[in-house]
Amino acid sequence: MFESGHTSPLSIATITSLISGVFFSLFSLAMGLSWELTLIGGSILLLLIFFLVKYLVEKFIHSKIKLIYKFIHQTKVSKREEFFLKNVLPQQSIAEVGEEVLQWADQRKTEMEVLERNEAFRKEFLQNLSHEFKTPAFAIQGYLETLIAGASERPEIRTRFLENAFKNTERLINLISDLDEITKLESGKLALHYQNFIIHDLIFDVFEALQLKIESKHIRCNIKKGCEQPISVYADKEKIRQVLINLVENAIKYGNQEGKIEAGIYRTDGNVLIEITDDGIGIAEEHLPRIFERFFRTDYGRSRNIGGSGLGLAICKHIVEAHGQFIQVRSKPGVGTTFGFTLNKNKE
Repeated sequence: MFESGHTSPLSIATITSLISGVFFSLFSLAMGLSWELTLIGGSILLLLIFFLVKYLVEKFIHSKIKLIYKFIHQTKVSKREEFFLKNVLPQQSIAEVGEEVLQWADQRKTEMEVLERNEAFRKEFLQNLSHEFKTPAFAIQGYLETLIAGASERPEIRTRFLENAFKNTERLINLISDLDEITKLESGKLALHYQNFIIHDLIFDVFEALQLKIESKHIRCNIKKGCEQPISVYADKEKIRQVLINLVENAIKYGNQEGKIEAGIYRTDGNVLIEITDDGIGIAEEHLPRIFERFFRTDYGRSRNIGGSGLGLAICKHIVEAHGQFIQVRSKPGVGTTFGFTLNKNKE
């Protein structure tokens, strides 16, 4: 009985007093005492042992559990907690209390694992951030030092170096702007201005805004067959424009020369699904879970040569999730990539 999961001070006191009463009765009868005296003496002894053992066990358990809970909660015991400890906890069995402490230990272990992952992510983020800033900064420094050293006297070199310095300056500005944007999104300080609008019109606007980049690679952009019927959505139009620009620019960068980019728009239960598909190099399966992380690059060298801050997809994810929706990716190397996100249907 002592090994069961329901052992309590009451059960311990009851068993101890009963055993003591039985031994007292047997001893009294062996000594020749009458049944009446044996019964009276045994009853008195049973009650005394019962209350004494119950009191001592409860006091012992209470003192031990109080230390455990003070350690768990890492705080001084208030009057309310003192009442709880005195009147509730002693009714729990040792096994139940042990189980609760083990659960607490498991929770702390999980929290520690999360903190370790976050710390690793923080270190990786700071390392990437430093690298992203140093690359254009050192390039600008190199161009300017060369010009100061005398290259400025040669017009063709001066013009080329100033243009390169300007491009790297733009890259720094874009990086700072993207960092500022993602910080506002993560902190929830960026307000969304909802309105009804036709998603098809916004997609065509994005295609037109990126026409020069699209034409430079001779890429064909269009709405998928069967998705031409205009659909109205309810969202922050300018933020969704930013999402579409990032996704289409991504498709242009990693798409094939003379390839194609298609936009698909589908009605779902209560939502509208928008997909941007390219026929480019694709993304390896092992990289897909991390594709929306800040500064994550599947091919660091090639990605940097292509350009971009490395924050575009992370910004897309935050904007879409700020709308209470989700964004996902599916891809196959050598076949292409599709980014899809949902928006609310228009509100009457």
